[in-house]
Amino acid sequence: MLPWKRVLRPLAALLLTAVVAVVPATTAQAAGTAAASSWGSPQLERSRELGGGWNDYSCKPSAAHPRPVVLVHGTFANSVDNWLGLAPYLMNRGYCVFSLDYGQLPGVPFFHALGPIDKSAEQLSVFVDKVLAATGAAETDVVGHSQGGMMPRYYVKFLGGAAKVNALVGIAPNNHGTTLAGLTNLLPYFPGAEDLLSTATPALAQQVVGSDFMTKLNAGGDTVPGVRYTVIATRYDEVVTPYRSQFLTGAGVKNVLIQDLCAIDISEHAFLGLTDRIAFHEVVNALDPARATPTTCASVIG
Repeated sequence: MLPWKRVLRPLAALLLTAVVAVVPATTAQAAGTAAASSWGSPQLERSRELGGGWNDYSCKPSAAHPRPVVLVHGTFANSVDNWLGLAPYLMNRGYCVFSLDYGQLPGVPFFHALGPIDKSAEQLSVFVDKVLAATGAAETDVVGHSQGGMMPRYYVKFLGGAAKVNALVGIAPNNHGTTLAGLTNLLPYFPGAEDLLSTATPALAQQVVGSDFMTKLNAGGDTVPGVRYTVIATRYDEVVTPYRSQFLTGAGVKNVLIQDLCAIDISEHAFLGLTDRIAFHEVVNALDPARATPTTCASVIG
């Protein structure tokens, strides 16, 4: 274990607990000032709608890349900032790329994926239909980071997504619940934190190992026939712990540990999805396995 990881785990847990305590107050304050907030400006909303250059609904998939790619952000993230690295990377390789915001709390801008995960999956369902209608494609490929790599499994399994998703690629996905870097052990020491976790930020409570949501999601097996699954994980993940809980079992599954491809890659949970071009190269391999090329440390300059 890297020395800094011993420090990051408890700090991450304390940070998450603090955020849970702050979110309700932020929600109330933001709701009262929404009209004056810069987040409500038409210019900024338009910029976010365009996704920083992607979300181009005139984009038509090519013969080489016949399916649009839908990017699904993680907890506390949003449709733009989570994908400032990967979206251009895919666009430069000829993909039609789209991303959505989901799991919003009323009056809370910027920090999303906090609402009930089953409701977020319904938002994804609507968005996928919109993308397919615009592009004329029959199926999409979905790439998600953290919660965004797991939530689409609910869509695929329970909301008819299996007929519309060819491949699901999870980057550091929380597939079987997490200790949240020790948060579940620390919660009893923070009076009222467990109630806040469930009522103020349902998605956090649902992602804890052993939750009712996780039990339902994984009952009867991890996968659904007809969908190709890829999981890209890092052994230095301090959020989805233990990191091997991210891996799936079943037909059509490829589990990848990034350090098996590049031993000196020390990306942790966030950087794996935000900036790691070695992981990005493996995403492209998962989207187009027929043209896959070896992923190595040199892929960082590819």
